[in-house]
Amino acid sequence: MRYTLRLRLAHVGLGRQDGAKMYAVIRTGGKQYKVAVGDKVKVEQLTAEVGQEVVLDQVLAIGAGADVKVGTPMVSGATVKAIVVSHGLHPKVRIFKMRRRKHYQRHAGHRQSYTELQIGSVNA
Repeated sequence: MRYTLRLRLAHVGLGRQDGAKMYAVIRTGGKQYKVAVGDKVKVEQLTAEVGQEVVLDQVLAIGAGADVKVGTPMVSGATVKAIVVSHGLHPKVRIFKMRRRKHYQRHAGHRQSYTELQIGSVNA
């Protein structure tokens, strides 16, 4: 019974935590994203070429596990380096307006542009 309990705890990650993964909360394009090294994230379109390295310096918080440093409003000296993977368009959002019994219908659509980033490093 004890042996299976230990295996279950280790399986779900409730056992030891050898090294906590470092993460950061960044702000770009008016939105906030929690990122860690190796993550791919789609942000509002940036003016950068595919393969180019981008330095994001608007870091709101940085941490590793329970150890968190929150900026007021930014963490001084903290940066996140990322590489531009691709540019693209999100799925289309359909807009439909209608007034009942008035024979009024309007159709529209919108596709937001994005830039996909591969997070390379989080520097405190």
